[in-house]
Amino acid sequence: MSKLLIDKDFKRRIEEISDQKLSDCYQCGRCTAGCPFANFMDAPPNQVIRFMQLGLKDDVLDSQGPWFCAACLVCQTRCPRGVDIPRLMEAVRVIHLRAKEGLIDVSEIDKELLLDAPPLALMSAFSKYTY
Repeated sequence: MSKLLIDKDFKRRIEEISDQKLSDCYQCGRCTAGCPFANFMDAPPNQVIRFMQLGLKDDVLDSQGPWFCAACLVCQTRCPRGVDIPRLMEAVRVIHLRAKEGLIDVSEIDKELLLDAPPLALMSAFSKYTY
């Protein structure tokens, strides 16, 4: 999976956005052992964090693991070092969104869908996926 392209700035950005120190994680694996969605992830929480620690930006951003995170906090409560793993996963999603990947062009949305969709769903999608 790894392309071995190390991006030291990526690690700094993850720490800045999440307000977490990646070096606090010593890869005990308790986060992954407790994660109810780990079996569905291509890269479980501890592996995504390891990619972050190594500055493997492409591996982190290509991973679907951060998108499966439900922020249920099981991982955080099990972490002996108190690492807020959901905040790290959210930082990855923020970086994706700031790169404007997967944007929605509002003019291309079916008008009937706009009329039928719940307003809260539309507002959430617009805030995340439009510019």
